[in-house]
Amino acid sequence: MKQVLTVSCKLQVSPEQVAKIEATLKAFADACEYVNQVVAPTLVNELAMQSLVYQDVRARFGLSSQLAIHAIRRVSGNRKTAKKDKKPVKAFKPTSATYDVRTFSFREKDWTVSLTMLGGRERFNLAIGNYQRGLLKGQNPKTATLSKRKDGSCYINIQLESTPPEPLKSDEVLGCDLGRTDLVVTSKGESFSGKQITSVRNKYAKLRARVQRKAVKGTRSSRRRCREFLQRLSGKEQRFQKHTNHVISYRLVKQAKNNNLVISLEDLTGIRERTNQKPRSKDNKRLSNSWAFYQLRQFLTYKAIKEGVKIVFVDPRYTSQMCHKCLHIHPVQGESYRDGKRFKCGHCGWSGDADYNGSCNIATLGKVTINSPCGTGLSCSLNRNDSGLLKTHCSTQ
Repeated sequence: MKQVLTVSCKLQVSPEQVAKIEATLKAFADACEYVNQVVAPTLVNELAMQSLVYQDVRARFGLSSQLAIHAIRRVSGNRKTAKKDKKPVKAFKPTSATYDVRTFSFREKDWTVSLTMLGGRERFNLAIGNYQRGLLKGQNPKTATLSKRKDGSCYINIQLESTPPEPLKSDEVLGCDLGRTDLVVTSKGESFSGKQITSVRNKYAKLRARVQRKAVKGTRSSRRRCREFLQRLSGKEQRFQKHTNHVISYRLVKQAKNNNLVISLEDLTGIRERTNQKPRSKDNKRLSNSWAFYQLRQFLTYKAIKEGVKIVFVDPRYTSQMCHKCLHIHPVQGESYRDGKRFKCGHCGWSGDADYNGSCNIATLGKVTINSPCGTGLSCSLNRNDSGLLKTHCSTQ
């Protein structure tokens, strides 16, 4: 199995080079729009589309042969994704273009890249730091994506292919419970507090609300400045979330690798849609929806593959309500042994942090999934007593 790691590198560009990049990106986007309009909407096969419009794309937009093929390939890929999601294909904007080994090359001796533009080849210097240099050193990348961001800066996203090591086999599992008060709590007792993060997010939310109120009442120029400020503010919060998720995922993967552990996570697919259906306050909904848990899962996944650490996903149901010591669940429907951050079992008497209890349950489910992939191995029997209350008894098989 191949793993692709993307290295984002800023380009040092002169005004003349910026004009060439803009012209190339516009021609690439126009070619995509032309292909999408001319070719029948039901056709998604790349080779069939290429046989119909390749010559026209070359003649109309002045693209090289490979850039024309990549434009057709992008339309084909977007149509397949739109068909899968049952949504129409969005308009193509002049923000990026894809390159392969025939139109892109990287030179390590002077840290430059060569790209095919409309008028021919152009060489660009890379404005990168030691991290990017360490990743690119000794590499011979074959593909890349040229992009221009909203702030006007130009980047080349270089894809590096590598063969990751085989995941180490282990019966020991590191359960990770994701939350808001504590972003992650592990079954080994480590936690990543979310207090500072919640404070920062609240600060950004208040600042956005204040600026938006000014934008409504202000003049045309003040509204424009407010919009520009909100864009910068959004970028700061996104970078803050991304950095925090990188730090957490790095530490978890390193801990798992050093101790030969398998990482077990809850499969939280669709949880945002399910929780938003419940009645909640505006602030509660904002805090739940604004943190990028899926991004954390993505970072954990690719870092784990790179380091040879295995990740398993388990069913999240009842992980926060079940006692990890005796596997007991509260017998009364709608009631729980959990109260906020505290968990006290009414069956065996264990009490402690609720998130730690949940992470231990996630670790147990992960261990069963590794050893018995055909079933969870956990079973519960429900019986009613004389007073009508449910009595539960859970066990591992």
